Amino acid sequence: MKLWLLRHGEAEVMAATDAQRNLTAFGRRQVAAAAEHLRDQPLQAVLVSPYVRAQQTADVLCEALAFSGQRLTVPWLTPDSDLRHALRELDAYPFEELLLVTHQPLVGALAGLLLHGHRQQPLPMDTASLALLEAPALVAGLMQLSLHQHH
Repeated sequence: MKLWLLRHGEAEVMAATDAQRNLTAFGRRQVAAAAEHLRDQPLQAVLVSPYVRAQQTADVLCEALAFSGQRLTVPWLTPDSDLRHALRELDAYPFEELLLVTHQPLVGALAGLLLHGHRQQPLPMDTASLALLEAPALVAGLMQLSLHQHH
């Protein structure tokens, strides 16, 4: 399995709520740069947080890649979502190559758990950071980090 993790691009500082923050122009450029690492990858699905900045990140990415696979908005990819719940949800998807568009601290904690088997060593994920975790199956502590790019 290949699990791609993408943190949203840079977002505006203020909005009515955290969930309503938009990407900045710089954030859109960051995401376009991250998309280049995904070009020619056989992504089967993109799972996206419902927050505006994550949705806009997915818009930029899917357009840059001319992605025609499944794009699903899921409520368990928000910044403070429960890590174990997210892992259970992920385990239910049959895809072999999947991209998550999400937030810190969830994305770093999820990567850390999948790589190390515990939460004490989250993976650093700046805005528009992209990571690829690989293993025969989605199992905490058994995945390998194949790519980790910051944009």
